[in-house]
Amino acid sequence: MRTWGFLTNHALVLLCIARDPGVRLRDIAASVGITERSAFGIVSDLAEAGYIVKEKGGRRNRYRVEADLPVPESADRRLAIGDLLALLGGQDAGLTGSGDAGLTGSGDAGLAGTGQGSAGSG
Repeated sequence: MRTWGFLTNHALVLLCIARDPGVRLRDIAASVGITERSAFGIVSDLAEAGYIVKEKGGRRNRYRVEADLPVPESADRRLAIGDLLALLGGQDAGLTGSGDAGLTGSGDAGLAGTGQGSAGSG
């Protein structure tokens, strides 16, 4: 039986970034269960659409989630990305862009059970 989840890989990547703005592509890929190349493509999609801003810091990238943008699929376009991330990832969900997301545990906590969190698929 094929596993499935309610959240798309784009939503799961955005959630990873919200939890840890300094997360590496390889860690995103491992958490979501996709290849590093797919993670790069999704991060590029999110940046191009304006949902994240990529900031270069030395050799690493940091990301800032633009929490006020509307969720594309919301019927009345009043549900903001920040509201959705807060619902999915806890109250803070790293939306301030500070490195302190206020969550404990590994970066993929909360992805378990989505059918998307196992490495090697994708």
